[in-house]
Amino acid sequence: MDLSDLRSVAAEAPWYAPQGDECTLFQHAAGCGLPLLIKGPTGCGKTRFVEHMAHVLQRPLITVSCHDDLSAADLVGRHLIAGGDTVWSDGPLTRAVRQGAICYLDEVVEARKDTTVVLHPLADDRRVLPIERTGELIPAAPGFMLVISYNPGYQNVLKGLKPSTRQRFVALDFGYPAPEVERAIVATEGGVDAATAQRLVALAQALRRLTEHDLEETASTRLLVMAARLHASGLPLRSAVRAAIVQALSDEPDTVAALEEVVLAVLG
Repeated sequence: MDLSDLRSVAAEAPWYAPQGDECTLFQHAAGCGLPLLIKGPTGCGKTRFVEHMAHVLQRPLITVSCHDDLSAADLVGRHLIAGGDTVWSDGPLTRAVRQGAICYLDEVVEARKDTTVVLHPLADDRRVLPIERTGELIPAAPGFMLVISYNPGYQNVLKGLKPSTRQRFVALDFGYPAPEVERAIVATEGGVDAATAQRLVALAQALRRLTEHDLEETASTRLLVMAARLHASGLPLRSAVRAAIVQALSDEPDTVAALEEVVLAVLG
């Protein structure tokens, strides 16, 4: 596929506003058969980026949202009882390996520790998936790509990628978009005019500077888009911001009050 073909396909892909050379890096990693690690805060566009690139590269995408109870067996597969017989059922990772799909593990550090060990043979030059329960050693089909993401802000001693895992991946650092890019995202995805998008982005920048309160997360681009959509549907902007941003960020009355003060200062 030449450059003009890629541009044509990209025009039809899920809408994504590039922040830098991340699309080019993804294409090169895919072409080299290298796994990709995307680091960035919640709601900054990591998942949309992967969806966009899967469409651009015309590859099937299998997404797994990782959580505390997700085990290696959930990814690889397990034996099930069907019609009185025991049959093997592939998990999402195994299906991606067989099909040559992109497998995206979202917030991978949230999964149980045994999951990352399963990824190691796929994330180095071997590109194979051993299935201990069946004795299979499945080579990755052409086109297979492993993509994982996590939020470094949530890392601690118990939840973090080991160097032996992290150093198998090409890394891409995501942040919140530059103001001009974020305004375009909010206007396009939220269905609001440029002036409203500018006010919402200005609010986000002010909230992101609010460091004296113990916020697990700050105002993400996703929250801005949600507020914009509520406002576009007819809800007053202050009410939309209160529901989609302020109340989503904290349950603590003092923190909510502080956030409301920032909203009042920026939006009036």
